[in-house]
Amino acid sequence: MPQTVEALSLSLDAALGDALAQSFVRLDELTLVVKAQHYAAAMRTLRDHPDCRFEQLIDLCGMDYSGYGSDGDSDGSWDGARFAVVTHLLSVSSNQRVRVRVFCPDDDLPLVASMADIWPAANWYEREAFDLYGIVFEGHPDLRRILTDYGFIGHPFRKDFPLSGNVEMRYDPTQRRVIYQPVSIEPREITPRIVRDESYGAGR
Repeated sequence: MPQTVEALSLSLDAALGDALAQSFVRLDELTLVVKAQHYAAAMRTLRDHPDCRFEQLIDLCGMDYSGYGSDGDSDGSWDGARFAVVTHLLSVSSNQRVRVRVFCPDDDLPLVASMADIWPAANWYEREAFDLYGIVFEGHPDLRRILTDYGFIGHPFRKDFPLSGNVEMRYDPTQRRVIYQPVSIEPREITPRIVRDESYGAGR
C-alpha cells in the first residue's frame, strides 16, 4: 500500500539529507528541489535507496523562470535562477510519484548533470531541453538538437526568443536549394477592435 504524500515527503527528506534544498506538497503532489551540485547523487539515491526506489523516469523538461510571477498573481519579483530542469519519477514497486526540480546555477551557461546514465530514458528528453532552452547536460552521451534544424539559431522556448524567429527558410528556384534568410515578417501589435454601443440593453 502506498504511503501518504506526507509520509513519503518525510522519508525522502531523510534519504536525501543535505542534497535537498526544499520540499513541498501542492495539489497532493510532492515536489523536491535539489541543489545543483548534488543533483546526480540525489537522483541516484532516489533510484537506489530502499526507502525511495524510483525505478522509472517518466518525464523531464526545461523551464525558463524569467518574468515568473508577473501575471498579476504576485509582485513579479522573481530573483532566483532563470533556468531549471524538472523531472517526474515513478516508483513502480511502491506506487509513488515525485517531481524533482533543480535550478541551473549560471543563467549565461545553464548546466546540470545528465541523468542518461541513471535512467536511459532521459536521453532524448535532455536533448529536447538542450534544443529548446539551451540547457547543457554534462555527461550526456550525444547532446545535439532533436527538434529544430541543424542550422537553427537560438532556443525557441526561451521567453526572450522572438515569436517570428530569427531566420526563415524557403526554396530558391535559381539556386535549386533551400536557403535561410532574415525574417521578412514585420513585428506588429494586434489590438482587438472594441465596439461600444451606448444604448445597448436600454429599454429591455
